[in-house]
Amino acid sequence: MASNTTVVSDEAPFTKRDLMLYAITVFSWSASWYALKVNTASVVAPPVSTCWRFVLASILMFAIVALSKGRLRFGLRAHVAFASMGVLIFSTNFIFFYYASTLLVSGLLAVVFSLASVVNLLISALRGDVAGPRRWFGASLGVLGIFLLYLPELRDSKAGLLGLALCIGGTLCFCIGNQISQSLKSYAVPVMSASAWGMGYGALWSAVISIAAGFPFIIDTSPSYTASLAYLILISTVLAFWAYLNLVSRIGAGRAAYATVMFPVFALLLSTFLEGYVWTPLAIAGVALALTGNLFVLRSARRRGAKLPTPVV
Repeated sequence: MASNTTVVSDEAPFTKRDLMLYAITVFSWSASWYALKVNTASVVAPPVSTCWRFVLASILMFAIVALSKGRLRFGLRAHVAFASMGVLIFSTNFIFFYYASTLLVSGLLAVVFSLASVVNLLISALRGDVAGPRRWFGASLGVLGIFLLYLPELRDSKAGLLGLALCIGGTLCFCIGNQISQSLKSYAVPVMSASAWGMGYGALWSAVISIAAGFPFIIDTSPSYTASLAYLILISTVLAFWAYLNLVSRIGAGRAAYATVMFPVFALLLSTFLEGYVWTPLAIAGVALALTGNLFVLRSARRRGAKLPTPVV
């Protein structure tokens, strides 16, 4: 469970505990993309797998909140926000990425998702919050980097274009849901409590999609499926989220958000060794530009005190 939020210095030196929390967060989220791909290579349909994942994850989250004597009862407005988060962040977002993983190596998914800060910038601009030139420059670099990174995939087949579209759709769902989650601060809703309810609603929405599509609610007992599902629930969702929230409370959201720049690199390295991903000059340039653009946006957001997304993968 995350510790209570405290006032931290934005330039305070990292402690060994901070570095440990960073390592847990980055490793957990880096490997989660490959675990998601392994989880998809099953007879279980992606919406059903998403349902199983967040049914179990929400139970664990509720247990953590209850054992720590956290708050679980909220009003109707808060539950509307929880349900919106569930539909967008803990269901539709993941279903998009599950299907994208059938078309692309897992590391490519991570790079697109890492640009959530750029997508949040565009959403904020549509709402009238016009950012400064540094953030727009960073966003432009990020978009150019994604284009270069995916150019070989787009040239080879239509599957690359569909995979990229699914990744963008998933990231957009996450960012809209993240914007909604910011409104919960006005109700003083703890993040863990909101996540527990959001995951529960997400599991329910995934069940609705599965029923509407006619997907059977089956469980794959193969070692690869059960191991990947266990990793996604215990490590990627619960442990990584706990580590990230502790990191935010210790060093601030601005510096903690740099984990989103690091995990795509490790995710692509895993794809290189486990999925045979081949690096090309375009891919190297694309990753460099995408991550540099993300850094520009994050650093500018820190200086302005802008809201930063909470990544959940």
